[in-house]
Amino acid sequence: MQQQSTVRVAIILAFTVVAVHSAYPPWEVPSSWPHDYPGKPSGDFSPAWQQYFEVKDSLPNVTWPLPRNFAGNIPVNRAGHPNCTLYFWGFEKEQGSLTADANDRTNEPWGIWLNGGPGSSSLLGLTSENGPILINSDFGAQKNNFSWDTLADYIWVDQPVGVGFSTTDSAGYVYDEDEMGRDFMGFLSNLVKVFPSLKTRPLYLTGESYAGTYIVSILPASRYTVHQAKISEKPYIMKTYFGLADPPVNIVKFAIGDGTIGSQVVYNELPTLSIIETYPQLVAYDTAVFEYFREQEHLCGYDLNLTYPQEGRFPTLGFIKPSFESSKRSSSRLNVSTRRLQLRAVVEHAKRAIIERREGGTGMGKRDLSMRANGTIDPWYGCGLYGEMIDYAVNFSFPWSAGHDDYFGFDVYQIPDGLDPHPSMADATSFFNDPRTRAALHAPTSKNWSEGISYPFLGDPLSEGADPSVEGTEVVIQNTTFGGIQGFTRKPSTPWIDDDGEIGGIVHQERNWTYVLVEGAGHLVPATNPSRAFVLAREFILGDNQTGLVTNSSGTVSVIGGECTSFAGDVIPGQLGIYVGSYSTQSTYTYPTATIAAWNSYIVTATATTMSTNG
Repeated sequence: MQQQSTVRVAIILAFTVVAVHSAYPPWEVPSSWPHDYPGKPSGDFSPAWQQYFEVKDSLPNVTWPLPRNFAGNIPVNRAGHPNCTLYFWGFEKEQGSLTADANDRTNEPWGIWLNGGPGSSSLLGLTSENGPILINSDFGAQKNNFSWDTLADYIWVDQPVGVGFSTTDSAGYVYDEDEMGRDFMGFLSNLVKVFPSLKTRPLYLTGESYAGTYIVSILPASRYTVHQAKISEKPYIMKTYFGLADPPVNIVKFAIGDGTIGSQVVYNELPTLSIIETYPQLVAYDTAVFEYFREQEHLCGYDLNLTYPQEGRFPTLGFIKPSFESSKRSSSRLNVSTRRLQLRAVVEHAKRAIIERREGGTGMGKRDLSMRANGTIDPWYGCGLYGEMIDYAVNFSFPWSAGHDDYFGFDVYQIPDGLDPHPSMADATSFFNDPRTRAALHAPTSKNWSEGISYPFLGDPLSEGADPSVEGTEVVIQNTTFGGIQGFTRKPSTPWIDDDGEIGGIVHQERNWTYVLVEGAGHLVPATNPSRAFVLAREFILGDNQTGLVTNSSGTVSVIGGECTSFAGDVIPGQLGIYVGSYSTQSTYTYPTATIAAWNSYIVTATATTMSTNG
């Protein structure tokens, strides 16, 4: 089908991101069901339901006018499970745009946003990242001037069933991500009956983190070809979409924000050295520590050589488990709402062990690398390099090591944040569970909203993954065949410009793939750098900005916007100042100029041969 052959991919990345997934136990799971509010139409879904779903009552602390919006639960059409629904909250770009008749506004885009987890509510993204209402850490609300609904009709969807305000009976939680994909298409088939213009209008399917697995999980070279629209075994929503003779919607592009794609080792352990290069403050600019990590990277087989175009397939990367018990988290996943608590336990365990070794007579005020493994993999950490990096920073690197007595002195979402204790995170729980909000949004009364749950897959999830990083995503791209060629043919090195006239990061486009690197952002790009995320959405997701596009004119290959050699390295250095304070930033700490200069002199030589480019 024509609509399927033109799907484009946008890989959207944050500049600094590291995190670990931890296990989710098969907890007892509750049943829930949608609530019938006054005025509910009878019969099948149709435009008559628009009046029922329209949000007409005011919302707590929202003192400014909102665009017309609609919210409620819609079934996924799974046989035998009528209470399996997905919850949506959608906003119009302009009056009447979402409620247009069938075949109207056929060229006007609309978007869907999905959070990850697995088990995170997309309403969390709406109220903390790219929606029109931002909930503050003091539980107040403010207008988001960078909301994506100002660019297109946008809908935030809680999924899979049972997440957020979505409902399910206890036996209805999805078995695996294949069932999740079928549920999502069932939801869309009902959604477009309510808003009929959405069936033919171009849909931009977007999400972040584990939504990368929900939407499409990238597979090794020759097994996944976007250009020819061939989706093989594991891409879930897109796999389901391409398997339908008559899809309910017209997906033209999907964009994954710092998404979980590829293997866990690639995204959790392999990027560790690049993270240290980005923020050498993590090892206090100590070149000996960097060399130690580089040795461990090599011994674990994580020092892959990226070439452009890529020369051959990468080997399957193994993982040698650490010896300390709590590091078992390296083979599991973590829900966004519990990540910090789980990682805290990891670091606390490692810290206690270090103290015990000190008290046992080693006298280490700082890790003496001469006493560590030399030429062999350190059995204490194994190939859990990421956890070892956090351990080192929290124990030995200022400012993280100054007065920090637990994991909360280190923010995996935003490395420059050295605050201890950290301020309270924005929490929309009180907002969504306020009876006034619940009634206005036609939310179920059978459950309370939470930002995330440890999703109780009733079978086995079909992929393992961890939150990604820049290097990990490039590895996946270079190990994937699309448009008949493996990986990008040129190293991404084209700067893009934000609305302030500053360089916003790097962009590269080849064969319907777009890779965007956002400088100065963390894992949750619209939350940590909303203005640049807005430009990214406007220009590279919903728009057709061709900056960074590789072109071939009469055999001459060039890149629109040019290529900048200073951006062609493995990393872009992060900011120098690390934020210091209790609950809020009182100051920033920058290492001495001579220390930074010595590091810069060293790293240029140390990494001079780590990347090669053809063409």
